Amino acid sequence: MKRINAVLVAALAVAATACNTVQGIGQDLQRGGQAIERAAR
Repeated sequence: MKRINAVLVAALAVAATACNTVQGIGQDLQRGGQAIERAAR
C-alpha cells in the first residue's frame, strides 16, 4: 500500500509541474501576441 501511495504522490507532483509549464508557455505566447499588436499600430 505504501508503494501505491508513493507512486500517486509522484504522479501528482509531475502533473502539477506540467500544468505550470504549459501555463507559462501560454502566457509567453500571449505576451508575444500583444507585442505584435502594439507594433502593428
